[in-house]
Amino acid sequence: MSGMVNTKTATLDELAIAVLAWADERDLTHPDNAFRQILKVMEEVGELAGAMAKHRQDDIKDAIGDVLVTIIILAVQLGYSSTECLALAYNEIAERKGKTVDGVFIKDEG
Repeated sequence: MSGMVNTKTATLDELAIAVLAWADERDLTHPDNAFRQILKVMEEVGELAGAMAKHRQDDIKDAIGDVLVTIIILAVQLGYSSTECLALAYNEIAERKGKTVDGVFIKDEG
């Protein structure tokens, strides 16, 4: 069994490593499982939407965590690291210009 991490002080990378150890112990990290894993991601996103619709703060936090767990596992099943994927996305948005309208960021097209 994998060692426990102190969730109060752990970094995102440390938590991702712990999630992957947990997933590996349960035989979830195989690439063959990726299609089933994306369905799990969508299920968790749906639970997040439901919690938000009901303004249930504890359920929202739990659902965000569940989405992150399922995404971390999916990334590994597809041969990526979650850090690599997040870095790629951040590099795309880091210098993005635009404005927020009604709570939605609209990027400049120039």
